[in-house]
Amino acid sequence: MKSDKIILGIDPGTNIMGYGVLSVTSGKAQMITMGVIDLRKFTDGYLKLGHIFERVTGIIDSFLPDELAIEAPFFGKNVQSMLKLGRAQGVAIAAAIRHSVPIHEYAPMKIKMALTGNGSASKEQVAGMLQRLLKIRQEDMGKFMDATDALAAAYCHYLQMGRPDSDAPHYKGWKDYVNKNQEKVWKNKTPK
Repeated sequence: MKSDKIILGIDPGTNIMGYGVLSVTSGKAQMITMGVIDLRKFTDGYLKLGHIFERVTGIIDSFLPDELAIEAPFFGKNVQSMLKLGRAQGVAIAAAIRHSVPIHEYAPMKIKMALTGNGSASKEQVAGMLQRLLKIRQEDMGKFMDATDALAAAYCHYLQMGRPDSDAPHYKGWKDYVNKNQEKVWKNKTPK
């Protein structure tokens, strides 16, 4: 594992976007900072996107991360919300691409599982685990869980760095999964 790596974590949002920065030295993670980008004052969606790009660019310029870990949008019932969240995530990714920062995307369930061992853990449980693992003082925790969610994305990536060649199965896509897991495929055998 390479030492002296900086990981930027982002929790995309359209009203509050969280960010967290981890330093990894000699295989040990330490929080540098975490916070939020408050977008609530913007009424125009495109101005929000511009502000996200500017702020994420500023964070990248300030901390010079080696990698970006970003939370993937989860699928919800509200299509408009999903579209807005996807745009916010895309703009944050574009800022990283502009700075040649490699991007790693993690599903919310994977992040929760990596930190707590429970894919359906609450935001409070994730924040509490981060506080213990990184020895964060209570006064440094902040009032928005978006910041701890972003730090959790960075920490999840830190954990993944230590075991890139895990024994977990890898699939190239849905067809590859089906081919390698025939016993899990339900075959409809209706009589003719």
